[in-house]
Amino acid sequence: MATTTLDSEAYLPESPSQTAGPYVHIGLIPRQAGFDIFENNLGTEPMAGAGVKGERIRIEGRIFDGAGGLVRDALVEVWQADANGRYPHLADTQEGAPADPAFRHWGRAGTDFETGLWFLETVKPGAVIGRHGHKRMAPHVSLWIVARGINLGLSTRLYFADEEAANAADPVLNIIDPPERRRTLLARRDTTRTGGAAAYVLDIRLQGPDETVFFDS
Repeated sequence: MATTTLDSEAYLPESPSQTAGPYVHIGLIPRQAGFDIFENNLGTEPMAGAGVKGERIRIEGRIFDGAGGLVRDALVEVWQADANGRYPHLADTQEGAPADPAFRHWGRAGTDFETGLWFLETVKPGAVIGRHGHKRMAPHVSLWIVARGINLGLSTRLYFADEEAANAADPVLNIIDPPERRRTLLARRDTTRTGGAAAYVLDIRLQGPDETVFFDS
């Protein structure tokens, strides 16, 4: 059988990277993009179903570019534990009750084109045991952000500013240096809301002196 030797000089050049354009919204949050093309909305239904355990909350914020302008076409995907700090995953080997079946542990939202605001209705997560039984992590929500102008999705976290003791002991927050940058991950509780779920607000800055801390995926 004949074989072919690949000549390194004949390799095709690498394709250029592309940023996320409008099709990511059509494919991942179609109804918000104006397309009712799927039976469900692929993660933008309520995360907290009927009978869910824990405090219902709303997480929200805006995303700013390096010049301080609103990023109006971003998509935010979130993952989090339930109110007891449990995930419906084989890697979650904590003792006690299993993950809450009334809670979906992930969701998606897009920024509003006019206001730049994104939000999700969820529950406040519990503290989570680290991998392999390592130190307990403070309640947090993992965020993944894509938009035009971003070549690779950005990963960060939302912590709750009113969980001071848990945040002070969190092993991830404690590796962020200088320490003052940790505040870029702390969502403040909005005490001006009346009625409905409590709101936690975190604005994300992609560049600049108050740049949000991002993590390797």
